[in-house]
Amino acid sequence: MAATSPLRIALVCNTAWAIHTYRHGLIRALVARGAEVIVIAPHDRTVPLLEQMGCRYVALAIASKGTSPREDLGTLAALVRHYRALRPDLVFHYTIKPNIYGSVAAWLARVPSIAVTTGLGYVFIQKSRAASVAKRLYRFAFRFPREVWFLNRDDLATFTDERLLAHPDRARLLHGEGVDLEQFSPVPLPGDDAPVFILIGRLLWDKGVREYVEAARLVRERFANARFQLLGPLGVDNPSAIGRADVDAWVGEGIVEYLGEAHDVRPHIAAADCVVLPSYREGVPRTLMEASAMGRPIVATDVPGCRDVVADGETGYLCRVRDSASLAEQLNRMIALGPQGRATMGARGRHKVAAEFDEQQVVERYRETIHSLTGFTL
Repeated sequence: MAATSPLRIALVCNTAWAIHTYRHGLIRALVARGAEVIVIAPHDRTVPLLEQMGCRYVALAIASKGTSPREDLGTLAALVRHYRALRPDLVFHYTIKPNIYGSVAAWLARVPSIAVTTGLGYVFIQKSRAASVAKRLYRFAFRFPREVWFLNRDDLATFTDERLLAHPDRARLLHGEGVDLEQFSPVPLPGDDAPVFILIGRLLWDKGVREYVEAARLVRERFANARFQLLGPLGVDNPSAIGRADVDAWVGEGIVEYLGEAHDVRPHIAAADCVVLPSYREGVPRTLMEASAMGRPIVATDVPGCRDVVADGETGYLCRVRDSASLAEQLNRMIALGPQGRATMGARGRHKVAAEFDEQQVVERYRETIHSLTGFTL
Protein backbone atom coordinates (compact mmCIF):
# COMPACT_ATOMS: atom_id res chain seq x y z
CA MET A 1 0.00 0.00 0.00
CA ALA A 2 1.38 3.41 -0.97
CA ALA A 3 2.31 5.85 1.76
CA THR A 4 -0.11 8.75 2.38
CA SER A 5 2.03 11.43 4.09
CA PRO A 6 3.94 13.91 1.87
CA LEU A 7 7.03 12.50 0.23
CA ARG A 8 10.26 14.13 1.42
CA ILE A 9 13.28 13.94 -0.91
CA ALA A 10 16.70 15.40 -0.12
CA LEU A 11 19.19 16.36 -2.85
CA VAL A 12 22.74 16.82 -1.54
CA CYS A 13 25.63 18.26 -3.56
CA ASN A 14 28.84 20.25 -3.21
CA THR A 15 27.17 23.25 -4.88
CA ALA A 16 23.57 24.48 -4.97
CA TRP A 17 24.38 25.69 -8.49
CA ALA A 18 24.77 22.12 -9.74
CA ILE A 19 21.44 21.09 -8.22
CA HIS A 20 19.70 24.01 -9.93
CA THR A 21 21.50 23.60 -13.25
CA TYR A 22 21.46 19.82 -13.68
CA ARG A 23 18.33 18.71 -11.75
CA HIS A 24 15.98 21.52 -12.74
CA GLY A 25 13.60 19.18 -14.55
CA LEU A 26 13.64 16.64 -11.72
CA ILE A 27 12.82 19.31 -9.13
CA ARG A 28 9.96 20.65 -11.27
CA ALA A 29 8.50 17.14 -11.59
CA LEU A 30 8.81 16.32 -7.89
CA VAL A 31 7.33 19.61 -6.69
CA ALA A 32 4.50 19.42 -9.22
CA ARG A 33 3.53 16.03 -7.80
CA GLY A 34 3.41 17.28 -4.22
CA ALA A 35 6.80 16.13 -2.93
CA GLU A 36 8.81 18.21 -0.48
CA VAL A 37 12.26 18.74 -1.99
CA ILE A 38 15.09 19.67 0.38
CA VAL A 39 18.35 20.94 -1.12
CA ILE A 40 21.37 20.52 1.16
CA ALA A 41 24.45 22.29 -0.21
CA PRO A 42 26.77 25.28 0.30
CA HIS A 43 25.05 28.63 -0.26
CA ASP A 44 25.47 30.39 -3.61
CA ARG A 45 23.55 32.68 -5.94
CA THR A 46 21.15 29.91 -7.06
CA VAL A 47 19.63 29.34 -3.60
CA PRO A 48 16.88 31.98 -4.13
CA LEU A 49 16.11 30.39 -7.52
CA LEU A 50 15.74 26.97 -5.90
CA GLU A 51 13.47 28.42 -3.21
CA GLN A 52 11.36 30.08 -5.92
CA MET A 53 10.93 26.63 -7.46
CA GLY A 54 9.49 25.41 -4.16
CA CYS A 55 12.57 23.81 -2.61
CA ARG A 56 13.50 24.02 1.06
CA TYR A 57 17.15 24.98 1.46
CA VAL A 58 19.51 23.76 4.19
CA ALA A 59 23.06 25.13 4.32
CA LEU A 60 26.03 22.76 4.39
CA ALA A 61 29.75 23.49 4.67
CA ILE A 62 31.90 21.39 2.33
CA ALA A 63 35.60 22.03 1.70
CA SER A 64 35.74 20.93 -1.95
CA LYS A 65 39.40 21.93 -2.33
CA GLY A 66 40.62 20.55 0.99
CA THR A 67 41.58 17.15 2.29
CA SER A 68 41.40 18.02 5.98
CA PRO A 69 40.03 15.06 7.95
CA ARG A 70 38.68 17.46 10.57
CA GLU A 71 36.68 19.44 8.00
CA ASP A 72 35.41 16.27 6.32
CA LEU A 73 34.34 14.80 9.66
CA GLY A 74 32.54 18.08 10.31
CA THR A 75 30.64 17.61 7.04
CA LEU A 76 29.79 14.04 8.03
CA ALA A 77 28.54 15.12 11.47
CA ALA A 78 26.47 17.96 9.98
CA LEU A 79 24.80 15.58 7.54
CA VAL A 80 23.97 13.11 10.30
CA ARG A 81 22.32 15.93 12.26
CA HIS A 82 20.36 17.13 9.21
CA TYR A 83 19.13 13.64 8.34
CA ARG A 84 18.03 12.89 11.89
CA ALA A 85 16.19 16.21 12.10
CA LEU A 86 14.62 16.19 8.62
CA ARG A 87 13.90 12.45 8.29
CA PRO A 88 13.80 12.39 4.48
CA ASP A 89 12.20 9.38 2.84
CA LEU A 90 15.14 9.15 0.41
CA VAL A 91 18.38 11.06 -0.13
CA PHE A 92 20.19 11.47 -3.46
CA HIS A 93 23.89 12.32 -3.13
CA TYR A 94 25.87 13.97 -5.97
CA THR A 95 29.63 14.64 -6.32
CA ILE A 96 32.49 13.05 -4.43
CA LYS A 97 32.24 14.31 -0.84
CA PRO A 98 28.44 14.06 -0.55
CA ASN A 99 28.69 10.59 -2.13
CA ILE A 100 31.26 9.45 0.43
CA TYR A 101 30.34 11.27 3.65
CA GLY A 102 26.64 11.55 2.83
CA SER A 103 26.31 7.82 2.22
CA VAL A 104 27.87 7.08 5.61
CA ALA A 105 25.80 9.78 7.32
CA ALA A 106 22.56 8.44 5.84
CA TRP A 107 23.40 4.95 7.11
CA LEU A 108 24.17 6.31 10.60
CA ALA A 109 20.87 8.23 10.59
CA ARG A 110 19.00 5.18 9.25
CA VAL A 111 17.86 7.04 6.14
CA PRO A 112 17.88 5.32 2.72
CA SER A 113 20.13 6.89 0.12
CA ILE A 114 21.29 6.67 -3.49
CA ALA A 115 24.74 7.76 -4.64
CA VAL A 116 24.90 9.34 -8.09
CA THR A 117 28.46 9.48 -9.46
CA THR A 118 28.22 12.51 -11.71
CA GLY A 119 31.76 12.08 -13.02
CA LEU A 120 34.95 10.83 -11.44
CA GLY A 121 36.79 14.12 -11.89
CA TYR A 122 40.32 14.99 -10.89
CA VAL A 123 40.59 12.11 -8.40
CA PHE A 124 40.56 9.53 -11.18
CA ILE A 125 42.52 11.65 -13.67
CA GLN A 126 45.72 11.72 -11.65
CA LYS A 127 47.69 9.16 -9.70
CA SER A 128 48.36 10.57 -6.25
CA ARG A 129 48.02 9.87 -2.57
CA ALA A 130 44.76 11.84 -2.52
CA ALA A 131 43.39 9.67 -5.33
CA SER A 132 44.37 6.50 -3.47
CA VAL A 133 42.68 7.73 -0.29
CA ALA A 134 39.54 8.72 -2.22
CA LYS A 135 39.26 5.26 -3.74
CA ARG A 136 39.53 3.63 -0.31
CA LEU A 137 36.84 5.97 0.97
CA TYR A 138 34.59 5.13 -2.00
CA ARG A 139 35.11 1.42 -1.33
CA PHE A 140 34.02 1.88 2.28
CA ALA A 141 31.15 4.33 1.75
CA PHE A 142 29.52 2.63 -1.23
CA ARG A 143 28.54 -0.38 0.85
CA PHE A 144 25.74 1.74 2.35
CA PRO A 145 23.56 3.23 -0.46
CA ARG A 146 20.55 1.27 -1.69
CA GLU A 147 21.77 1.92 -5.23
CA VAL A 148 24.82 3.52 -6.89
CA TRP A 149 24.09 5.27 -10.18
CA PHE A 150 26.66 5.88 -12.91
CA LEU A 151 26.17 8.27 -15.82
CA ASN A 152 28.37 6.38 -18.29
CA ARG A 153 29.65 2.85 -18.85
CA ASP A 154 33.32 3.81 -18.43
CA ASP A 155 32.81 5.01 -14.86
CA LEU A 156 30.83 1.89 -13.99
CA ALA A 157 33.59 -0.26 -15.49
CA THR A 158 36.25 1.65 -13.51
CA PHE A 159 34.48 1.05 -10.19
CA THR A 160 33.91 -2.60 -11.09
CA ASP A 161 37.47 -3.24 -12.28
CA GLU A 162 39.01 -1.58 -9.21
CA ARG A 163 36.61 -3.43 -6.88
CA LEU A 164 35.23 -0.26 -5.37
CA LEU A 165 31.69 -1.64 -5.10
CA ALA A 166 30.96 -3.80 -2.05
CA HIS A 167 27.61 -4.71 -3.64
CA PRO A 168 28.03 -4.77 -7.45
CA ASP A 169 24.37 -5.79 -7.80
CA ARG A 170 23.35 -2.33 -6.57
CA ALA A 171 25.08 -0.53 -9.46
CA ARG A 172 22.82 1.08 -12.07
CA LEU A 173 23.56 2.83 -15.36
CA LEU A 174 21.57 6.06 -15.76
CA HIS A 175 23.30 7.11 -19.03
CA GLY A 176 23.32 10.84 -18.39
CA GLU A 177 20.92 13.12 -16.56
CA GLY A 178 19.13 14.23 -19.71
CA VAL A 179 18.24 17.51 -21.35
CA ASP A 180 14.93 19.35 -21.73
CA LEU A 181 14.28 19.01 -25.46
CA GLU A 182 11.63 21.75 -25.47
CA GLN A 183 13.74 24.27 -23.60
CA PHE A 184 16.78 23.48 -25.77
CA SER A 185 15.17 23.47 -29.19
CA PRO A 186 17.00 23.72 -32.55
CA VAL A 187 18.10 27.18 -33.67
CA PRO A 188 19.64 28.02 -37.09
CA LEU A 189 23.40 28.56 -37.09
CA PRO A 190 24.57 32.22 -37.15
CA GLY A 191 25.81 32.02 -40.75
CA ASP A 192 28.44 34.74 -40.29
CA ASP A 193 31.77 34.65 -42.09
CA ALA A 194 33.71 34.39 -38.81
CA PRO A 195 33.16 30.95 -37.20
CA VAL A 196 32.46 31.19 -33.46
CA PHE A 197 33.59 28.48 -31.02
CA ILE A 198 32.50 28.43 -27.38
CA LEU A 199 33.56 26.43 -24.33
CA ILE A 200 30.86 26.39 -21.63
CA GLY A 201 31.43 25.22 -18.07
CA ARG A 202 33.20 25.92 -14.82
CA LEU A 203 36.62 27.26 -15.73
CA LEU A 204 38.83 24.39 -14.60
CA TRP A 205 42.14 23.18 -16.03
CA ASP A 206 40.59 19.68 -16.08
CA LYS A 207 38.01 20.95 -18.59
CA GLY A 208 40.85 21.40 -21.09
CA VAL A 209 40.82 25.19 -21.05
CA ARG A 210 44.60 25.38 -21.52
CA GLU A 211 44.37 23.12 -24.60
CA TYR A 212 41.46 25.21 -25.90
CA VAL A 213 43.50 28.42 -25.69
CA GLU A 214 46.59 26.82 -27.26
CA ALA A 215 44.44 25.34 -30.05
CA ALA A 216 42.88 28.76 -30.64
CA ARG A 217 46.35 30.20 -31.30
CA LEU A 218 47.07 27.43 -33.82
CA VAL A 219 43.73 27.72 -35.61
CA ARG A 220 44.01 31.49 -35.96
CA GLU A 221 47.29 31.08 -37.82
CA ARG A 222 45.21 29.59 -40.64
CA PHE A 223 41.78 31.15 -40.00
CA ALA A 224 42.50 34.59 -38.58
CA ASN A 225 38.82 35.54 -38.28
CA ALA A 226 37.84 32.54 -36.09
CA ARG A 227 36.52 33.56 -32.65
CA PHE A 228 36.94 31.65 -29.41
CA GLN A 229 34.74 32.26 -26.37
CA LEU A 230 34.70 31.10 -22.74
CA LEU A 231 31.48 31.06 -20.70
CA GLY A 232 31.40 29.98 -17.07
CA PRO A 233 32.28 30.86 -13.49
CA LEU A 234 35.84 31.71 -12.45
CA GLY A 235 37.56 30.84 -9.17
CA VAL A 236 35.18 28.04 -8.20
CA ASP A 237 35.86 25.87 -5.14
CA ASN A 238 37.78 23.14 -6.93
CA PRO A 239 41.44 22.03 -6.90
CA SER A 240 41.58 22.59 -10.68
CA ALA A 241 40.11 26.12 -10.67
CA ILE A 242 41.49 28.74 -13.07
CA GLY A 243 42.22 32.22 -11.71
CA ARG A 244 41.23 35.62 -13.07
CA ALA A 245 44.83 36.52 -14.00
CA ASP A 246 45.07 33.72 -16.57
CA VAL A 247 41.79 34.65 -18.22
CA ASP A 248 42.67 38.35 -18.25
CA ALA A 249 45.97 37.51 -19.96
CA TRP A 250 44.23 35.51 -22.69
CA VAL A 251 41.67 38.26 -23.23
CA GLY A 252 44.45 40.86 -23.33
CA GLU A 253 46.25 38.78 -25.94
CA GLY A 254 43.09 38.84 -28.03
CA ILE A 255 42.92 35.07 -28.31
CA VAL A 256 39.66 34.50 -26.39
CA GLU A 257 36.57 36.42 -25.33
CA TYR A 258 35.43 35.86 -21.73
CA LEU A 259 31.64 36.12 -21.47
CA GLY A 260 31.34 35.74 -17.69
CA GLU A 261 28.66 33.35 -16.48
CA ALA A 262 24.98 33.08 -17.34
CA HIS A 263 21.83 31.58 -15.86
CA ASP A 264 20.59 30.88 -19.39
CA VAL A 265 23.21 29.53 -21.81
CA ARG A 266 20.84 29.25 -24.78
CA PRO A 267 21.58 32.67 -26.33
CA HIS A 268 25.29 31.90 -26.21
CA ILE A 269 24.84 28.47 -27.82
CA ALA A 270 22.61 30.04 -30.47
CA ALA A 271 25.29 32.63 -31.29
CA ALA A 272 27.98 29.95 -31.78
CA ASP A 273 28.80 27.71 -34.73
CA CYS A 274 30.32 24.94 -32.61
CA VAL A 275 30.55 24.00 -28.91
CA VAL A 276 33.91 22.73 -27.66
CA LEU A 277 34.76 20.66 -24.55
CA PRO A 278 38.34 19.31 -24.39
CA SER A 279 37.72 17.84 -20.91
CA TYR A 280 39.98 15.22 -19.33
CA ARG A 281 37.00 13.18 -18.07
CA GLU A 282 33.25 13.69 -17.63
CA GLY A 283 30.12 11.99 -16.36
CA VAL A 284 27.88 12.83 -19.30
CA PRO A 285 28.40 16.55 -19.94
CA ARG A 286 25.21 18.58 -19.85
CA THR A 287 26.69 21.36 -21.98
CA LEU A 288 27.25 18.94 -24.89
CA MET A 289 23.73 17.53 -24.64
CA GLU A 290 22.30 21.06 -24.64
CA ALA A 291 24.46 22.06 -27.61
CA SER A 292 23.39 19.03 -29.64
CA ALA A 293 19.74 19.58 -28.70
CA MET A 294 20.02 23.09 -30.20
CA GLY A 295 21.57 21.72 -33.39
CA ARG A 296 25.19 22.63 -32.75
CA PRO A 297 28.05 20.36 -33.85
CA ILE A 298 30.63 19.53 -31.18
CA VAL A 299 34.38 19.12 -30.83
CA ALA A 300 35.33 17.21 -27.68
CA THR A 301 37.92 14.81 -26.31
CA ASP A 302 37.73 11.05 -26.79
CA VAL A 303 37.22 10.39 -23.06
CA PRO A 304 34.49 8.88 -20.84
CA GLY A 305 31.35 11.00 -20.95
CA CYS A 306 32.18 13.06 -24.03
CA ARG A 307 32.23 10.06 -26.35
CA ASP A 308 28.80 9.05 -24.98
CA VAL A 309 27.32 12.22 -26.47
CA VAL A 310 29.41 12.70 -29.61
CA ALA A 311 29.27 10.28 -32.53
CA ASP A 312 32.68 10.96 -34.08
CA GLY A 313 32.37 12.21 -37.67
CA GLU A 314 28.56 12.31 -37.48
CA THR A 315 27.51 14.77 -34.74
CA GLY A 316 30.96 16.23 -34.12
CA TYR A 317 34.63 15.38 -33.90
CA LEU A 318 36.66 13.79 -31.11
CA CYS A 319 40.28 14.73 -30.43
CA ARG A 320 43.01 13.25 -28.25
CA VAL A 321 42.96 14.29 -24.59
CA ARG A 322 45.52 16.88 -23.37
CA ASP A 323 46.59 17.46 -26.98
CA SER A 324 46.13 21.01 -28.27
CA ALA A 325 47.45 20.11 -31.75
CA SER A 326 44.85 17.34 -32.09
CA LEU A 327 42.16 19.73 -30.90
CA ALA A 328 43.27 22.38 -33.39
CA GLU A 329 43.15 19.81 -36.19
CA GLN A 330 39.51 18.97 -35.40
CA LEU A 331 38.57 22.65 -35.10
CA ASN A 332 40.09 23.26 -38.53
CA ARG A 333 38.04 20.37 -39.89
CA MET A 334 34.91 21.93 -38.41
CA ILE A 335 35.67 25.26 -40.11
CA ALA A 336 36.37 23.49 -43.41
CA LEU A 337 32.89 21.88 -43.33
CA GLY A 338 31.33 25.26 -44.03
CA PRO A 339 27.94 26.47 -42.73
CA GLN A 340 25.88 23.80 -44.46
CA GLY A 341 28.13 20.96 -43.34
CA ARG A 342 28.01 22.18 -39.75
CA ALA A 343 24.21 22.52 -39.92
CA THR A 344 23.87 18.93 -41.19
CA MET A 345 26.14 17.66 -38.42
CA GLY A 346 24.18 19.64 -35.82
CA ALA A 347 20.87 18.20 -37.04
CA ARG A 348 22.23 14.68 -36.56
CA GLY A 349 23.28 15.69 -33.05
CA ARG A 350 19.74 16.83 -32.25
CA HIS A 351 18.39 13.47 -33.43
CA LYS A 352 20.89 11.54 -31.29
CA VAL A 353 20.15 13.52 -28.13
CA ALA A 354 16.39 13.24 -28.63
CA ALA A 355 16.71 9.47 -28.96
CA GLU A 356 19.15 8.86 -26.09
CA PHE A 357 19.10 11.76 -23.60
CA ASP A 358 15.52 13.00 -23.23
CA GLU A 359 15.18 14.40 -19.69
CA GLN A 360 11.70 12.93 -19.38
CA GLN A 361 13.18 9.44 -19.49
CA VAL A 362 15.52 10.36 -16.62
CA VAL A 363 12.69 11.83 -14.52
CA GLU A 364 10.71 8.64 -15.08
CA ARG A 365 13.70 6.62 -13.84
CA TYR A 366 13.75 8.70 -10.64
CA ARG A 367 10.00 8.21 -10.18
CA GLU A 368 10.24 4.45 -10.58
CA THR A 369 13.17 4.25 -8.15
CA ILE A 370 11.45 6.44 -5.56
CA HIS A 371 8.36 4.25 -5.76
CA SER A 372 10.31 1.01 -5.42
CA LEU A 373 12.30 2.24 -2.38
CA THR A 374 9.67 4.29 -0.54
CA GLY A 375 6.27 3.09 -1.69
CA PHE A 376 5.29 6.58 -2.83
CA THR A 377 3.66 6.91 -6.26
CA LEU A 378 4.39 10.16 -8.06
